[in-house]
Amino acid sequence: MADSTEKKKKIREPKEVVVIKNTYDYQRMKLDRLMKNPEKPVQLPERPKEKKSTPDTPDFVRNVMGSSAGAGSGEFHVYRHIRRREYARQKHIQIMSEKDQKDEDFRQKIENNQKLAEERTAKKRAKRLKKKELIKAAGKKQKKTTETTSEQESNSSSDEAESMEEEEKQNNGVPEREKSEDVVADK
Repeated sequence: MADSTEKKKKIREPKEVVVIKNTYDYQRMKLDRLMKNPEKPVQLPERPKEKKSTPDTPDFVRNVMGSSAGAGSGEFHVYRHIRRREYARQKHIQIMSEKDQKDEDFRQKIENNQKLAEERTAKKRAKRLKKKELIKAAGKKQKKTTETTSEQESNSSSDEAESMEEEEKQNNGVPEREKSEDVVADK
């Protein structure tokens, strides 16, 4: 008997007490709960649909008495009700037109901001590319000058070697430098 009661009682793990201080903590807690059981389907709330705030009012109302003193109480109530609905309809039309105007202004503002940002980036891009081309051109000039100087050096060294060979031939195989050293040594 004691064994069966022990099996029925489950030992619960103590849960951490989470204090939610801001929306970040709340969202983190929700995500942690979702990630504990990934097979469970996620319920995403749908956006609330716009309610039609005005009831359907007819465009043209026939046989309605005015709010004159001679009208009966029944006609006056009908008139008052239709007038209230008409005011609500006009207010709704005005609110919708203001909302459309604000949406259009916002869309234009976003487009203008995108155009300005694109112009700025295009200007900066052109500046970067121009700078890059100048650096490339300067690098090519340096290469050309180093190549020409190295060619000149190689040409001058080859010219010197040729002139040395000619001198040796003229001086019977003894280079000019050695001759001048011999002369200096004799003195």
